[in-house]
Amino acid sequence: MLALANLLALRKTPGRKSGEKPGMPAPGGLVSILIPARNEAGNIGPTLAAALASTGVPIEVIVADDHSTDGTATIVEEVAARDPRLRLVQVPPLPSGWTGKNHACHVLGQAATGRHLLFIDADVRLSPHGAASLAGAAAAAGAALVSGVPRQVTGSLGERLTVPMINFLLLGYLPIPLMRTLRDPALGAACGQLVLVEADAYRRVGGHGAIRASLHDGVRLPRIFRQAGLATDLVAAADLATCRMYTDFRQCWAGFSKNAHEGLATPRALPVWTLLLGGGHVLPLVLVVAALLGAGSLPVAGAALALSLFTRAAITLATREDPWTIPLHPLTVALALALQWNALLRPARAGVATWKGRTYPAG
Repeated sequence: MLALANLLALRKTPGRKSGEKPGMPAPGGLVSILIPARNEAGNIGPTLAAALASTGVPIEVIVADDHSTDGTATIVEEVAARDPRLRLVQVPPLPSGWTGKNHACHVLGQAATGRHLLFIDADVRLSPHGAASLAGAAAAAGAALVSGVPRQVTGSLGERLTVPMINFLLLGYLPIPLMRTLRDPALGAACGQLVLVEADAYRRVGGHGAIRASLHDGVRLPRIFRQAGLATDLVAAADLATCRMYTDFRQCWAGFSKNAHEGLATPRALPVWTLLLGGGHVLPLVLVVAALLGAGSLPVAGAALALSLFTRAAITLATREDPWTIPLHPLTVALALALQWNALLRPARAGVATWKGRTYPAG
């Protein structure tokens, strides 16, 4: 029921009718598209092409080269030579107490001149109307921060078994109508791949500097806005951008593990999530197998499994993810829980997260 309520809520941004396209921002509302990049030579070209193709709003595009050792900076400079809307800035050495992405985003926020700042990851491809739609949605909702989950592109089995949990957790368990009504920081949520903020509000709350040690900006950034009494919102973003986060299971495991301690993997939260997710989406399959072996009621177990798969199917189809991942849902949830418990219980000496060649304390 919560998932369906959320899917209906996402079809209507506050301030406009259901099905109506987001309004455009006021004239002169420059949007700064900001891209932190560290060794992204394989991604940055198509990302820049998509960002520079933005329509409906004036833009500037700024890339922060975070000490790349590949051809990232060269690619950006070549494109910038042809398009004056693009700039490259170099990120200073990483200060103590900062994580790399937050520091690069902080540098980008200082360099930007737009009314709105649109932070995107280097593997995100904006649609032509993506920047304008997000700025319009922010204006319609009166929100200082608006985010959404890009359509997730998955190629390998490892991606299909792990990446769909992003939308499933967000749309299955965050009460979006309540989030829009209350300013409680605990209800704040965003997708770090695609976050638009109002520039003055961003700087007033401290921006990424206020979450400098965090590895999970999607959780932390909207909460500091809400702590300051500002509204944040989520929109359906499957038609605003696409993203392929990882390319294989090893990358998925490492990527989702690095911010587990700021998500589900805490001693208080994870037992509750295990009950909700394991009991609701893994146990039904176990009960069906048991019933087929003669140890239980097949109608009851089958109904539970059908309800679980129906919920997942509704979310997957609405977010335009790969429908072939739906039958894998119980295994997807089981893997997600295994990842979270591994992050929580691994030995203290292993309590570090390594990402993009840097190592941080985990939790």
